[in-house]
Amino acid sequence: MAKSCEYFFAPQSPWAYLGHERFVALAKQYGVQIDIKPCDLGKVFNVSGGLPLAKRPAQRQAYRLVELKRWSEFLQIPLNLHPKFFPVPADAAAKLIIATRLAHGTDAALNVASAVMRAVWAEERNIADPDTLAAIAQECGHDGKSLLKSSETTSVQSEYDRFTDEAIAANVFGSPWYVVDGEGFWGQDRLDFVERAFATLA
Repeated sequence: MAKSCEYFFAPQSPWAYLGHERFVALAKQYGVQIDIKPCDLGKVFNVSGGLPLAKRPAQRQAYRLVELKRWSEFLQIPLNLHPKFFPVPADAAAKLIIATRLAHGTDAALNVASAVMRAVWAEERNIADPDTLAAIAQECGHDGKSLLKSSETTSVQSEYDRFTDEAIAANVFGSPWYVVDGEGFWGQDRLDFVERAFATLA
């Protein structure tokens, strides 16, 4: 059986953005296949007790900014603490990533996911805008308009719904979330543990 890791995330998540490239590199290093599963974090929050950012207590919101700044500086990954287009609906972006996987495979989907997250957190772009999403896909070497059209199909929506249901079934409550051999790891700050888990896979 091939070594694999389920990767649940929301494209608008700054923590997924900060961990994405490191996670992809670790999977490649250990020969682990990534099962990429963008999901609807709002629905996950609804059943797991999570709150959207605007509804969190002030002290939690303030500390989130401290941590984002710390991690951005530590990892040397550019990140705007107050991006122009955030909060932002991410369903369309998630479905673009799924459409990319269906048309071009996991590596291409991971690349588009990286570009989408970078667009929010470093490039001040609106990932809820169809033209922006098509442009991002085009910049990744794909036919952006064709992929965008594919992302609007019922088959892609079904995959998105399925990934969200699987996230809920796996007790996911945040983004990113990695599942290795049945064990869940929440957050990019758990990647050291993910690496240890990768090392033990047969």
